[in-house]
Amino acid sequence: MTSFTIEVTRHALKCVSAFSPEMAARLAFRLFSVTPSRKPSSGKEKAALAVAGPVMARAHPLTLSYAGGWVMARHFRAQGDGVAKRVLLVHGWGSRSDYLAKMIEGLVAGGAEVVALDWPGHGGSPGRTLTMPAAVRAIDAAWRHFGGFDVAVGHSFGGASLACAAGGLVCDVPSRIAKSMVLIGAPSEMTWLFKGFGKLLRLSYKAQAALEGMVVQLSGRRVEDFDAARILGRLTVPALVIHAEDDKEVSADHARRYAAAGANVELHWANGLGHRRIVSAPPVIDRINAFIHAEDRRAAA
Repeated sequence: MTSFTIEVTRHALKCVSAFSPEMAARLAFRLFSVTPSRKPSSGKEKAALAVAGPVMARAHPLTLSYAGGWVMARHFRAQGDGVAKRVLLVHGWGSRSDYLAKMIEGLVAGGAEVVALDWPGHGGSPGRTLTMPAAVRAIDAAWRHFGGFDVAVGHSFGGASLACAAGGLVCDVPSRIAKSMVLIGAPSEMTWLFKGFGKLLRLSYKAQAALEGMVVQLSGRRVEDFDAARILGRLTVPALVIHAEDDKEVSADHARRYAAAGANVELHWANGLGHRRIVSAPPVIDRINAFIHAEDRRAAA
């Protein structure tokens, strides 16, 4: 939002909150969950979509339904006839699977079968809103269709969503735990997002409490329960966390929280790649491939 829009929104929410903090919270939550425009906002994004076109054209597209909607998925079959690792790949907020085309190419070339999801309100999926419970349900839809995944890879919001899905945080959705996980530039907990958003809009104490209470209504869990780092440590599955200390959107402190969560978490710094370029960088893709296939290589040796 522009500074002018923020000021107008703050004033409007303050007026509403004066007689109904709950109504102010509902309006704020609507703003919180509205997804950005799908149209590329720059020449760089248009060029990235053009480059991704031939890669995405090789996929088998399919729709996956869940309670409340459906999402678009793209299935990339593995090269060769051997047994391939099945990878679930999810993008971040305001992105789409097309922007992960280089990673898809690299994972498939490395011997993996890849399923890439577009979140609700993103890419080829319908809607204009996205919440963590909806993301968990979309992951569950992929799990039910494909019968599980060997590896789950997520960037930013996608990484946190995979951890929350593995933790079984949405009360009517079973835990969906891959055999190993890769989180790239991912937030380690959701409280900071809600607190930061409330601070941005200068919500009153009662409106902030009501805003966080909406998470309970949607998921059956408190916002504090959506702690991806704590979940990752509790799961004990091998996890690779990749982050850049120069990431300006998700602080590197989140990566440190993941690394401190348990001995199963390995932290890899990809400094200099920020928050977005990190998903297309060849060294990062090589590191993920090495992690995915490490067990197979040890067995072969």
